[in-house]
Amino acid sequence: MEVQAQVLRIINKKSKKEQRRKNVTRKVFSRLEMLEGAKSIGAGAATIALAGAAVGIGNVLSSLIHSMARNPSLAKQSFGYAILGFALTEAIALFAPMMAFLISFIFRSHKKS
Repeated sequence: MEVQAQVLRIINKKSKKEQRRKNVTRKVFSRLEMLEGAKSIGAGAATIALAGAAVGIGNVLSSLIHSMARNPSLAKQSFGYAILGFALTEAIALFAPMMAFLISFIFRSHKKS
């Protein structure tokens, strides 16, 4: 009888250790899943800047059209300024997908093996 009781105690201790280990791995996996979700949200938020860049380019070109309509003699000079504004706005727009790709692929959550 005593031997059976000791065996049952050993089995119960092992199962409790396994349960604790399972709980720890569940916590780790839930944290990793939260990090993956946060990365997706961050990448999506980074691409919102593309809408702002589109509005900025629209403003630059609409201002060019208005300035050419008001004073056609300065068309060449205003076209140069408009191209400069377009290029700077587009350069800022290129940072948005770059940040989204950095968030998605470079910043990886590390699994413990």
